[in-house]
Amino acid sequence: MRHLGGLLLGLVVTAAVLVGAGWAVQQAMTNTQAPAGQSLWIALGAMAVVGLVTGLVTAGRVSPLATFVPSMALLAWTVVYALDMNRALSFVPAEPSMHQIVRDAGAGAKTLLTSGVYALLGVALFIPVLMPSRWARRDDDYEDEDFEESRQGGYY
Repeated sequence: MRHLGGLLLGLVVTAAVLVGAGWAVQQAMTNTQAPAGQSLWIALGAMAVVGLVTGLVTAGRVSPLATFVPSMALLAWTVVYALDMNRALSFVPAEPSMHQIVRDAGAGAKTLLTSGVYALLGVALFIPVLMPSRWARRDDDYEDEDFEESRQGGYY
């Protein structure tokens, strides 16, 4: 059950990184010429929230699937970009029929992909998957089980 929750949390983190960070980067880049207004502060706040969610999932004691899913998505997209740049960039939503927020998120994701930030973040999210202690059950999960206590006082 813990890994199912980790899988669902991984999907949320993947969406937060791809859409949230992409949108925030695009909004921050369009507001660099103008004085610091409300939209710049909102973009910086969105970046902070994405960083907080990513940090909590990386450092927290949750299923390693919570970091494995977004790391594989980011690293796979980076590998596709390294092998075939045009195909990787064709995944970015840029159609005029798309909503403006989706197009902004796509343009920011394109910036993060081409600058290598997704590769860096994918590797950082993959590191907790390699820790064997993340796959094992917690010690307090063992306390819920009923063990028989011996009637004798000692070991011998």
